[in-house]
Amino acid sequence: MNKYVITIARGYGSGGRTIGKMLSEKLGIPYYDRDLLRLASDDSGINQALFAKADEKLKKSLLFRIASNVYKGELIPPDSDDFVSNDNLFNYQAKIIKELANTESCIIIGRCADYVLKDYENVIKVFVHAPMEDCIKTLKEMTGKSDKEIEKQILSIDKHRAEYYKYYTGRDWKNAENYDLCLNSSRLGFDKCVEIVQSYMDIRFR
Repeated sequence: MNKYVITIARGYGSGGRTIGKMLSEKLGIPYYDRDLLRLASDDSGINQALFAKADEKLKKSLLFRIASNVYKGELIPPDSDDFVSNDNLFNYQAKIIKELANTESCIIIGRCADYVLKDYENVIKVFVHAPMEDCIKTLKEMTGKSDKEIEKQILSIDKHRAEYYKYYTGRDWKNAENYDLCLNSSRLGFDKCVEIVQSYMDIRFR
């Protein structure tokens, strides 16, 4: 099989990150999540802390929630005042995502990777979700917080993910048409989700 990429978008508490790691181990290919920030920092020369802070800035920006800047592939040059803007930080992350897709098989979590790689033939786009009550149960075991606190956190994080996705893609984050597979991790279980992705790969790339 030639190089391929599995992108995973996921609802908070659905286990999408865990499924990605399981696929990474089973397939023997790299897994990228927040590592992308470090790689984008190394490539651009922009301090990694700025990449980490960009998401928080976007969360608080009213303009971000009502406007959009759909990713088109351009990079803003270093001599521009906008070189370290949030949009250019995204551009550099997208550049890294494309370079990874061109050079190796891997799994990429979040970062609108499904959209960034929308013109690539060797990409499997996955969305992992689960019912609220099951996400709460999963996160409660990890954090010990109350159900009410966790539900509020889930709603807030998923809202931001949807806004982030809409801003950079112009698309609805939960729209099944954006993905090859939409998996209910609660109904299927993590192992079955991994099995389904592998079966789909066998059909797609046979």
